[in-house]
Amino acid sequence: MNPAGAERPPRVLIADDQELVRVGFRLILTARGIDVAGEAADGEQAVAEALRLTPDVVLMDIRMPRMDGLEATRRLLARDPHCRVIMLTTFDLDRYVYAALALGASGFLLKDVTPEHLAAAVRLVGTGDALLAPSITRRLVERFAAADRVPGPPSARAHTDLATLTPRELEVLTLMGKGLSNAELAYALTLSEATVKTHVARIFTKLALRDRAQAVVVAYETGLVTPGGR
Repeated sequence: MNPAGAERPPRVLIADDQELVRVGFRLILTARGIDVAGEAADGEQAVAEALRLTPDVVLMDIRMPRMDGLEATRRLLARDPHCRVIMLTTFDLDRYVYAALALGASGFLLKDVTPEHLAAAVRLVGTGDALLAPSITRRLVERFAAADRVPGPPSARAHTDLATLTPRELEVLTLMGKGLSNAELAYALTLSEATVKTHVARIFTKLALRDRAQAVVVAYETGLVTPGGR
């Protein structure tokens, strides 16, 4: 994985069953100085190529033949937890995107994304950050946390025991689940932003979370935040 703050642009694998999408994304990224390490036309090939090429970021289409993007993400992150996955979809409130976030995907992009947004998203995720704004993640979770779940391992649901968190950390996780940024958390809790960042980092470590997007999923699935709740 490309370390945070590194000068080297992220290396990318593009996984999509549509050749035109792969070619278009490759042209966009390479024109902006981002290295496209390889391509894959289905989920099985995506996993194999990602493990072979060890890219920093995989652009993973949700719907592909032989193996869909959700299963490919599950298998890839189980083998290489340092890899970052951005899901590609045609509409934002896609329940498979929600399931992928619970598995550890770092965000999603619509396939009609602008070239500038695509390049910026890849660079952001390549540094280890999450692409999704917590408020967008919340919309996904509110729609799919309670029902219509995609079958899968209890990645976020396994965090039912939050006893390792301090009361303050539970408070921070709850507010993250409601979509608050670090600056908003600092204001709400009358803390410095540096202190908030420390709490967030400890929450990620204790619950083995990859980023804020997954933290929002955990907050809902453990009942800290309820759909429609404030």
